[in-house]
Amino acid sequence: MNPFALILSSPSGGGKTTLTRLLLERRDDVGYSISCTTRKPRLGETDGVDYHFLTREEFLARRLRGDFAESADVFGNLYGTLRQEVEMVFSSQRHVVMDIDVQGALQFLAAFPESVPVFLLPPSADVLLSRLKSRNTESAEIVRQRLTAARDELRAVVRYDYVVINDDLERAYRQVAAIVDAETVRHSRLPGLEERVEGLISELDRQISSNLTVGRS
Repeated sequence: MNPFALILSSPSGGGKTTLTRLLLERRDDVGYSISCTTRKPRLGETDGVDYHFLTREEFLARRLRGDFAESADVFGNLYGTLRQEVEMVFSSQRHVVMDIDVQGALQFLAAFPESVPVFLLPPSADVLLSRLKSRNTESAEIVRQRLTAARDELRAVVRYDYVVINDDLERAYRQVAAIVDAETVRHSRLPGLEERVEGLISELDRQISSNLTVGRS
């Protein structure tokens, strides 16, 4: 198997984090690349599990060294994906599931062109707003900023290979899981496919020649 990165993008509140967790819980062929951030840990978050929590100075130094496959400034906090984290999951023969915003997704695609980008659409603006407000962790101003960003991110949907409407979590999960299954067996991802096909053709040629010889005797 040639593992690939599955990119899940959506506006804040679009459900990418929830779907990522479901994929990790239910499938043993996917792994997660732990991102870095400069924001403070939220209640219940653990360094090295939820994020690598870095100081702004540490983050900028690593970005300068080229350690990140993608990085972005999101509402005053820096976020980024380490190349080594992605390669570590690939080395275990698992796909990497990434839940990143549009800005990060486009950078990541440049670093890993074989990635599969999937955009999760909220069923309506009202549902999106309701999901954001239900967090109770952000001010009204941050919610307004996130809604403004969501409007801009929606314009990038045409740059994604797949679009899933997240109006029902289980249905959305099944659709994303089906995308992983389909991409796993796509011919360009199968190692040694040409050699395998050529071997089958050669064997069939031998069988055809053998049957022709038997038929003439």
